[in-house]
Amino acid sequence: MNLPLKGIIPPMVTPLNSQMELDIPGLEKLVEHLVSGGVHALFLLGSNGEAPSLSHEIQKELISRTCELVDNRIPVLVGVSDTCMTRTIEIAGFARDEGAGGVVVAPPYYYPLSGEEVINYYESLSRKLPLPFLIYNLPSHTKINLTVEAVKRIREMGAVGIKDSSGDMLNLYSLIEAFRDSPEFSVITGTEIFLPATILHGGHGAIAGGANLFPELFVNLYEASVAGDLKAITKHRRKVMMLYQTIYRVGKHASRYLKGTKCGLSVMGICEDHIAPPLQRFEPDEREEVKKYMEHLSLMQ
Repeated sequence: MNLPLKGIIPPMVTPLNSQMELDIPGLEKLVEHLVSGGVHALFLLGSNGEAPSLSHEIQKELISRTCELVDNRIPVLVGVSDTCMTRTIEIAGFARDEGAGGVVVAPPYYYPLSGEEVINYYESLSRKLPLPFLIYNLPSHTKINLTVEAVKRIREMGAVGIKDSSGDMLNLYSLIEAFRDSPEFSVITGTEIFLPATILHGGHGAIAGGANLFPELFVNLYEASVAGDLKAITKHRRKVMMLYQTIYRVGKHASRYLKGTKCGLSVMGICEDHIAPPLQRFEPDEREEVKKYMEHLSLMQ
């Protein structure tokens, strides 16, 4: 994995069938859809990948088959966040053995940890991780918003970057500024609409859920941002905003982003839209709404 890690990195959904098994044909189509769309890496087992809801057997099968399908064409990153450090280390070792290029680790998300406890966790973990790791700042799920000073300390332990999913633009800018003189440390936004601002201010890319559906659109937005082409940025960003105004607004619950993404992929004939419990896929009327929006968005590509 070349450093710094850059570009568009889809947090890949995990295709499942009606038996809650890995949808192998869907996975094959999805990986080719993303790689041929020009993305720069894949991120498995994040929130969009339903990591907390999947058995370790399915997680391992996903890692193994995805690495095989990618065949070293682009880096594969694996989310290994867990409440148990032993399980984190175990799945990281499996990911290394299967050919992944790095792992992504959030603070443990059950007990409310102090700042020093978080540092101690990463210090202990970093000694045992077999792959380069990115820090995952996910305060909505972990109850911890990592400070710039904390990230600096974890970087000294070997972190090669951070995925910032705080949704806070000031926090993102502060991270970019703090590591401006650290050329191999990546600052990557987890809020896809922040992509142009991230790149224009000196960041490195986005882990963009919408790239599951439209990888070329997000790659084009990234390349326009790198080039500083404001006209092209405006054009592509307008299309990304349509995702927010259509697919991401179907349904009533916070899980609608994931449900909408999976449903959109099923409309495209890429993979099924089954979701692991406790979540459930959209009802027929919601699926029809997604289908209508997808037809409109596809015409815009």
